[in-house]
Amino acid sequence: MSIVVRDNRPEDRVVRVTLHHPERRNALSYAMLDALEETLRTVAEDPAFNAVIIRADGPVFSAGHDLHEILEQSVDEVWNLFEKCRTVMATIREVPQVVIAEVSGIATAAGCQLVAAADLAVAGETARFATPGVRIGYFCGSPSVQVSRNVPMKIAAELLLTGEYLSAHDAYRHGFVNRVVPDDQVEMEALRLAGQVTRWSRPVLAAGKRLLYRQREMTEDGAARYAVEFMTRQSRMPDAVEGITAFFEKRPPAWSDR
Repeated sequence: MSIVVRDNRPEDRVVRVTLHHPERRNALSYAMLDALEETLRTVAEDPAFNAVIIRADGPVFSAGHDLHEILEQSVDEVWNLFEKCRTVMATIREVPQVVIAEVSGIATAAGCQLVAAADLAVAGETARFATPGVRIGYFCGSPSVQVSRNVPMKIAAELLLTGEYLSAHDAYRHGFVNRVVPDDQVEMEALRLAGQVTRWSRPVLAAGKRLLYRQREMTEDGAARYAVEFMTRQSRMPDAVEGITAFFEKRPPAWSDR
């Protein structure tokens, strides 16, 4: 079991993080989650990168939690496992980089949750998604949080209450993933999508990401008021001043993080 940070592309401002435990279907054990959280927090401090791609080795993106840890450990240890999972999903939202899930194969339970927590997602056309806890008498409560915030409630309810798979194309239709491509193009498409965001200012992306998630939990009026304050503060940030000036001068902007 390991998290592999490889093929870093400083010139493209992208780092790729790989779940590497294919013999256990890349299960999100406590150790795997802890390593992923540590890796994300380390990358968050590195100004060289604007995007993180989370991918996996083998035919399965992630089959979710290691059920041995749930069945064979104490209640306190099970709490620790799910609390660690919660902090990992929160970390994905908190890091300044745009996090992209690159999904090949199946993503089930907490693996599906991991895709839902990512900012963006690319899937191969044979990828499938499920929250099948009901099949083993253990409802996917933790995954339901992120999943139900990614798709319409009726679709989330169907996933959670039937345990059936959602195809890649249906996942795209319902807004769960951003792109569906042939399986042999998933890696290239994830990098291409990353390239669409990494050309912009890192401080602007980080601030925009914070706004995006914070305002979703507010009322419409509260979110609108929050956005007014945000836009006012951002208007005097160096990259906003530079970007607007560059627009008027018809030249490429020189971002502060380059």
